[in-house]
Amino acid sequence: MNDTLLLAFDDERALAEELAAALGVLLAFVSVHRFPDGELRLQLPKPLPATVWLLRGLQQPNEKLVELMIAAPTARELGARRLSLISPYLAYMRQDIEFNPGEAVSQRHMARLLAAHFDQVLTIDPHLHRIASLDEVMPPGVGIALSAAPVLGAWIAAKVPDALLIGPDEESAQWVREAAAAGGLAHAVGHKVRHGDHQVSLALPEVDVQGRAVVLLDDMASTGRTLIGAAQALLARGAASVDVAVTHALFNGDALPALHAAGVRHVWSSNAVPHESNAVSVVPLLARALTTS
Repeated sequence: MNDTLLLAFDDERALAEELAAALGVLLAFVSVHRFPDGELRLQLPKPLPATVWLLRGLQQPNEKLVELMIAAPTARELGARRLSLISPYLAYMRQDIEFNPGEAVSQRHMARLLAAHFDQVLTIDPHLHRIASLDEVMPPGVGIALSAAPVLGAWIAAKVPDALLIGPDEESAQWVREAAAAGGLAHAVGHKVRHGDHQVSLALPEVDVQGRAVVLLDDMASTGRTLIGAAQALLARGAASVDVAVTHALFNGDALPALHAAGVRHVWSSNAVPHESNAVSVVPLLARALTTS
């Protein structure tokens, strides 16, 4: 693919190098200089080939979105005629309705913004619950959502062959079903119980976990508090072990040590977000999609 370039940022070098090797394309990096007042200066390779794949995950998104808004039109000016964004984690997808009067529906607006700058937006397990696909918030065919659930399911089955997969709440159900099917594992899903406008607790499924190895599965973990509560409850009900598997290891603050302190044995994540818990690569998933789209 001599007319294709993978363009990335240095803080995602490991994922970029693995993806470029899998695709057989050249790899280059955007140079970023930060001025004392916080403004950014970007430098891209010049000239650029006709097809450019720009890799930028949007964990800790705000500054990275500014980078994209500068890098995308610059890439066009430097020769890119087809410009695709590979964003393994797509931020601002959780706010999908106006929960309180006047709230911005960030999912809709962010999707439109990215679609205005890129011909294609490729992501993994976006946090979509009240819409069926990215086609509802982007022009048809622009947004492509892949799922790492089958890859995680196969990994879990290899590590814990008799595992019971449990999703902590209804929002995790779609990932748990896919992962369980891929790994040939039993599964169940809990649900949220609302006690008022601001109080929510989790009700775990009424399945027998006594003496069983349980793996909690979700698309993302940020504070980890939902997973911590679920793990503690499962261990109290007699689970032999509790492990955690997630697509996006955001793990803010003390989330990871807090999970282990709660009795979680292993924490596994995909490398969609770079993190010390990364155990499963999404590169084959991305490479297949990029070479067939």
